[in-house]
Amino acid sequence: MADPVSLSDADVNATGSAVSLRGVTKVYDNGVVALGPLDLEVRRGEFVSLLGPSGCGKSTALRLIAGLNAPTSGTVAVSHRSGETTPKHSIGFVFQEPTLMPWASVRDNVRLPLKLGHMPTAESDTRIAGALAQVGLAEFADAFPRELSGGMKMRVSLARALVTDPDILLMDEPFAALDEITRFRLNNDLLKLWRDLRKTVIFVTHSVFESVYLSQRVIVMTARPGRIAAEFRIAATGPRGEEFRTSAEYAGYCRNVSHALTPLHQGLSGS
Repeated sequence: MADPVSLSDADVNATGSAVSLRGVTKVYDNGVVALGPLDLEVRRGEFVSLLGPSGCGKSTALRLIAGLNAPTSGTVAVSHRSGETTPKHSIGFVFQEPTLMPWASVRDNVRLPLKLGHMPTAESDTRIAGALAQVGLAEFADAFPRELSGGMKMRVSLARALVTDPDILLMDEPFAALDEITRFRLNNDLLKLWRDLRKTVIFVTHSVFESVYLSQRVIVMTARPGRIAAEFRIAATGPRGEEFRTSAEYAGYCRNVSHALTPLHQGLSGS
């Protein structure tokens, strides 16, 4: 079984890569071939969405990048900062569910990765305050999850991912369960964070509209085993916002991405 590898600073400077997957496959113990072969390159500071049918391996790809699972074959290379020896130290992961500890305050939920890393309290307090300010929850540090809306809980999850100051942010359908108004608002907030912080973001979604609105590049994946079926560059002429969301340019991108998805869904219904 192949293991993830890290890219040195020299490698990163030479290629500009944040994440590189080469010939990656994933076969689970029950024999299910979930992914691949998959070749994917994500550059530093890029916002990329993975889009495709349910069960096509989008979430599996994220878990391989994060080092939570190992590929069956191929290589997963992740960039890291100088002096770091473990690639996952440079990665923040936002899951489909907020997965908050109900007995802990917002502050202590965000503190968890710093506590696991044995960071001194004074330093962690500063980091937590900064992360909560970034997601607009500075006034809710002492609140408990039961007191928060669904969108606020997801903001806490995002703050927990940001508090370690990762280079790469992996997001697995984080807004799928939210109402449309909240989802639009969080999409806008995420774009602002990405512009301000310049993180590399790999975002999994089932929504054509969300993928086009957020991304510089949309990767359409085939049904299982997941491979790349099509790739679209979203080179919007202006800033992303409500004007873009209602523009003919946006509608055209969505139409093109939808056309790439249509045969994949037809194949599933006919299988």
